[in-house]
Amino acid sequence: MNWFQNLFFGTGIAHSIFVLALAIAIGIFLGSKLKVKGITLGITWILFSAIACSHFGMTIDPLVESFAKDLGLILFVYSIGLQVGPGFFQSFGKGGMRLNMLALSVVVLGCATTYVIHWLSGTDIATMTGVLFGAVTNTPGLGAAEQTYFDLTGVSNPNIASGYAMAYPLGVVGVLFAMLVIRWIFRIKTEQEEEKVASEKGEVQQVEHYDMKLTNPQIEGLHVRDLGLLTHVKIVVSRVLDKDGNEFMPDAETLLHIGDRVRLVTEKENERTVLLLGELTDVKWEEKAKDVHLVSKHIVVTKPKINGKRIGDLKVRAAYQITITRIRRAGIELLATPDLILQLGDRLTVVGEAEAVDKVAQVFGNSVKKLDAPNLASLFFGLLLGVALGSIPFALPGLSQPFKLGIAGGTLIVALLMGAFGTKYHLVTYTTTSANLMIREIGISLFLAAVGFGAGKTFIATLVDGGYVWIGYGVLITLIPILIIGFVARKWFKLDYFTLMGLLAGSTTNPPALAYATSQSSANDRAAVAYSTVYPLTMFMRVLTGQLMILLFL
Repeated sequence: MNWFQNLFFGTGIAHSIFVLALAIAIGIFLGSKLKVKGITLGITWILFSAIACSHFGMTIDPLVESFAKDLGLILFVYSIGLQVGPGFFQSFGKGGMRLNMLALSVVVLGCATTYVIHWLSGTDIATMTGVLFGAVTNTPGLGAAEQTYFDLTGVSNPNIASGYAMAYPLGVVGVLFAMLVIRWIFRIKTEQEEEKVASEKGEVQQVEHYDMKLTNPQIEGLHVRDLGLLTHVKIVVSRVLDKDGNEFMPDAETLLHIGDRVRLVTEKENERTVLLLGELTDVKWEEKAKDVHLVSKHIVVTKPKINGKRIGDLKVRAAYQITITRIRRAGIELLATPDLILQLGDRLTVVGEAEAVDKVAQVFGNSVKKLDAPNLASLFFGLLLGVALGSIPFALPGLSQPFKLGIAGGTLIVALLMGAFGTKYHLVTYTTTSANLMIREIGISLFLAAVGFGAGKTFIATLVDGGYVWIGYGVLITLIPILIIGFVARKWFKLDYFTLMGLLAGSTTNPPALAYATSQSSANDRAAVAYSTVYPLTMFMRVLTGQLMILLFL
């Protein structure tokens, strides 16, 4: 039976892999089964199961532990970067700047609260940094802090992970508690809030179509290409039904006349401008037209050679007499303007004759199965650049040691840039949602398990020897920033409650809080929109501040 005992308490690579897999399997099982009113710690149970395994004498080779932790971390942050990269810079526009500044204030206040507690209590800054990232449920920040500490001292500090583990559980529920407190302070009733949101203009959809009868005298004899010059907004005309009942798809040279019925596609915020052109009307195109031949179809970009091409450069409108009206990318609808750059995986809405639309589908690929194949070249190329960037030392005033982005920070920045601008250089960075999620979950599982085994040897002793106080510190770090910013956002910025909940969940990168926020309304998705708006910048700043807390105050 020695072989069986060696699996659990032996040495070597096989033993290390076995106990890592054991801790991960137990953690995933507990995360799926242990819930309190629908709230669970989820995959973070892996950290606690690894701590338990380590406490009871299961160990892994130090080199395997270090490798699993670093590899898991860069896989995790790289997959996040690729996911949020396409919308990272766009998140600062159209009201996103205000939300991002509020989220950034939560990050800064959290760091300030951590430092004040460190100064008052005398708890070392490394431990308090671990408590900080447990309190805001942010694992990449924990990884960045641990790596920076190791780079500066040459040794690991298990108290960083212990502080994280002690603060994490109440960090999850603390955000939910803050949401309820703000709701109580402002006497918010969700039913009334939903009615208020529903009555507001500029609702959720970013791109909308309008069926109109043209009545503005300035339209008479105007070319379609000049419509944007008249209105000063970007508009796509996808269909025209003239006064004789002829339906056709216009091109740039088509003349518009008073009385024409048209379908206009533009961004939702341009609604008032569009209404100056005429009056909204219900047009059942297939019933009104004498010669019905136009169809609308969704086409997916699956040919790599289309990746990075501008819509205008493809000249599909002139060649096939079709119109691309809108594009759906990563859950966001975009207006199909000529200067928009296409990416692999984009879903196009195309209008034209059925035969022409089928030919255009072949141009773009429209073979979803091709997207299932993993693009390993961009993955490892991105990791290569990320590790290289993270290893470059930067001399900054006031720091005794050169500043490095680290493998977490470097990989995250490269992934963000590749996701946002890779198509301009014809880099295929597209991965399916399931593939991205698989990479992310494998990465975070390896990282949490390795961190747990490193912290487990001293966790119980630290807890008994006063470490339980860190739980209280974590509660303060969770609640103080989000209660202050939540009050400011509601009182002075007049955010609706659903957007406010999404902001608080996103500024703490807290998925359980998002799940609670979205469950509060089935009529709108403002919580999810706010969360996705602030998440990219928040995640980047958490990784950055994880390093700065150690570099500046250690």
